[in-house]
Amino acid sequence: MHKRPVVWFYILAFGIAWLGWLPMVLGSRGWTFLANPAFQFLLILPALGPMLAAVIVTRVVYGKSKVQDLFRGLIQWRIGLVWYAVAVLGPIALLWLGRSITPIFGGTVIQSAVHDDLFPIVISVLVMSLFSNPWEEIGWRGFALPHLQKQYTALIATIVVGVLWGIWHLPLFFWVGNPMSEYPFLPWFIGTVAGATIYTWLYNSTQGSLLVVTLFHVALNTFGAVVSGVSVEALAILYCLVALALVIVFGNANLSRQDRV
Repeated sequence: MHKRPVVWFYILAFGIAWLGWLPMVLGSRGWTFLANPAFQFLLILPALGPMLAAVIVTRVVYGKSKVQDLFRGLIQWRIGLVWYAVAVLGPIALLWLGRSITPIFGGTVIQSAVHDDLFPIVISVLVMSLFSNPWEEIGWRGFALPHLQKQYTALIATIVVGVLWGIWHLPLFFWVGNPMSEYPFLPWFIGTVAGATIYTWLYNSTQGSLLVVTLFHVALNTFGAVVSGVSVEALAILYCLVALALVIVFGNANLSRQDRV
């Protein structure tokens, strides 16, 4: 573990999360005893998996005193109001643009809430996102990204994080009844990898604020559940265009005007 902390982080992050998702996947595909609602308690594992993996590896490799450093980014709030605006309004802009170009490119439209059920859906998705996304970001951006950025450019590190982040979600595509099981995997995967550049840009531009990254993640999930008429393919194209723009404007070394974290 001392020689390959990032590798061990991903082994644990995948193992813990997939242990929680696997019963849901099998239960949805005919393993009736796993369809028991009691097994839904295991869904806490995907929510906490990346954080737990980061804590375990940090504790073993760097010592107990370094564990608290993983969580500091979540309370790093002195970052300028503009970044809060980007984190909250950015997802709205992305989804609005995605809806605008969906008629042009077509594709699989992401299911959204019906108008009559809008409020409870928003609250439900918001609560679930607040419960899971901060702990995801402690792993992906709080641990993996800065470790990879020690050895590679921000762009290369982002691609690695984005690819593994996308693969980490793979069980959801086999879970019958889960909304993501209806998504075409390849466009979604390409969009996820490209979209990871936005997270890196936010993270490096705010000198490692996981708070702003988490706000963006939560806002994107929450607004994505209620904005209608957006296709997976259109979002993938949009993410690729944004990623290209960030590389052109800020360069691949840091993906930011600040030095990479």
